[in-house]
Amino acid sequence: MTLTLIDRARRTDHATDQAADQGVTPEAAPAQAPDPAPRRAAGREADGLAVASFVLGLVGLLAFNLLLGPTAIVMALLSLARRTRRPGRAYLGLALGVADLVVLAVLVTVNGTVAWNLGA
Repeated sequence: MTLTLIDRARRTDHATDQAADQGVTPEAAPAQAPDPAPRRAAGREADGLAVASFVLGLVGLLAFNLLLGPTAIVMALLSLARRTRRPGRAYLGLALGVADLVVLAVLVTVNGTVAWNLGA
């Protein structure tokens, strides 16, 4: 927390020093940009969605593919729309979610059921 406060103070002092060097009084200096904290929170949320879509898609290949496949697809699309810093994981989550639905379609076609049947 202290580092954040020091960094903000340095940025403010730096902007004031630049304005003073240009002959502009601090009162006439342009307003500071809004705090980037909401953007970082949205970025973290999008990264979390990308990782969650990957994990859900992976688990969905083994169990609950009817539920986890579409969930992984939706979460991957949301994370891509929110510009995640992990687009690879979001695309993998999207691909695994689609694979979940393909596995489901194969199971329904072959067995006529939505359940795994590994026994004879």
